[in-house]
Amino acid sequence: MKDTADLMHLLDGVTIAQRVGDLPKRVSLVTYDSREVRPGCMFVAVRGTNTDGHRYIDAAIEAGASVILCEELPAQLQPVCYVRVAHSEFALGVVAANMFDNPSRKLKLVGVTGTNGKTTVATLLYNLMSQLGHKAGLISTVCYCVGEESCDATHTTPDAITLNRFLARMVEKGCEYAFMEVSSHAVVQQRIAGLHFAGGIFTNITHDHLDYHKTFAAYIEAKRHFFEALPAGAFALTNIDDPTGMVMVQGTRATVRTYSLRRVADYQATVKSHERGGMQMDFGAPHCDVWVNLIGDFNAYNLLAVFGAASELGFPAEESLTAISTLHPVPGRLDFIFGPENRVAVVDYAHTPDALQNVLETLTQLGQGRLITVVGAGGDRDRSKRPIMGALAAKYSAWVYLTSDNPRSEEPDTIIHEMYQGVPQEQQARVYCLADRREAIQSACMLSRPGDIILVAGKGHETYQEVKGVRHHFDDREEVRIALQRIIEE
Repeated sequence: MKDTADLMHLLDGVTIAQRVGDLPKRVSLVTYDSREVRPGCMFVAVRGTNTDGHRYIDAAIEAGASVILCEELPAQLQPVCYVRVAHSEFALGVVAANMFDNPSRKLKLVGVTGTNGKTTVATLLYNLMSQLGHKAGLISTVCYCVGEESCDATHTTPDAITLNRFLARMVEKGCEYAFMEVSSHAVVQQRIAGLHFAGGIFTNITHDHLDYHKTFAAYIEAKRHFFEALPAGAFALTNIDDPTGMVMVQGTRATVRTYSLRRVADYQATVKSHERGGMQMDFGAPHCDVWVNLIGDFNAYNLLAVFGAASELGFPAEESLTAISTLHPVPGRLDFIFGPENRVAVVDYAHTPDALQNVLETLTQLGQGRLITVVGAGGDRDRSKRPIMGALAAKYSAWVYLTSDNPRSEEPDTIIHEMYQGVPQEQQARVYCLADRREAIQSACMLSRPGDIILVAGKGHETYQEVKGVRHHFDDREEVRIALQRIIEE
């Protein structure tokens, strides 16, 4: 954005219900954070999850805002311009896109939504473009990338202004493609309003984020809205092995394409073999038998989605599959760390029942030894999944350590107790409750024997533990390497 922006250009596409006061020709800034207000700016009052921006309208005016975009006019009007709209969150998305000259229309932007697999699919597509010689951008849970530049992510899908700023940076740096995760929160909160997508991908859906959406039906509906908003020229690639796969695309104007490991679809594949280092996949066409450096049926789905999206973007099958065979796992997603005497530790982000079960099932197919699992559940989040995850860990593992995983404002022992409640009584003797995550990882590694697999689940790429509102450095991968080294030293 330049030093000032034409206000009528910013409001292009915004349906105005009421205007009070004269519209200035230009504004200096657009923000929804009253702390960022400066003279001559537009303040957008957004009703957030924790606070209502309408409460800060007077403070924004005192700080110099000349335009207030809101859903409800204050009782006492000040000598500024008020623009009333039905949904200020949606209007913010449109204004943000206009502010950066609609960068999504200058890219082939593909959104990935679903409970599990979003990060892997988006990141693999970004890496695939690099392998194919095309510059791309990425917005994911792990990081935001513009070409080869990257920075740590703050949200799975950032706010509309940040999002368009990154997309504009991608355009400026010559990117042709952009791949982004689209969270259910982002859809409901209209963070993607005003964006133009070339395609959308649905991975799967399982119970998650019910602390926010309250019901599973509402969670599904949030995901479905993303596909309903796709334009007619886009593609909607959906996993039809998921029970909601076709539900997702019922109301879309986009061209529907399907992928499956189990039935007839536009894109099909078969997993022929699993090994610790990868798997052999048949993508169902001549010369499409490919060795890939990822393991597990869930990753087979991810790779099939990548292949389908590449095909929809116009890349020949043989060219994209050759590049797919060179791709490697995303950091924190089935990260293998090899230890002494054929021990192997696996760090994975699995923090939902479905994701945890997928990882556990995959690892039980690989090892000749035992599976030892370290797992927790996040505080201030969906409590219903805690006993399910405890039960799953006990079902598939020889030994289990239930431990802390971002307890946030909750007491770790309370979370662990709720996980333990899901463990059948006959399996409880194999389950340890240990709130100190470092100690749990060390104990699991020391308990291991040659040939065993130690799974450390829940945090993956994250490098912190959040306790009572404070983030402390903690990296599962670092802790695992230290614990495995101690085995060698002893």
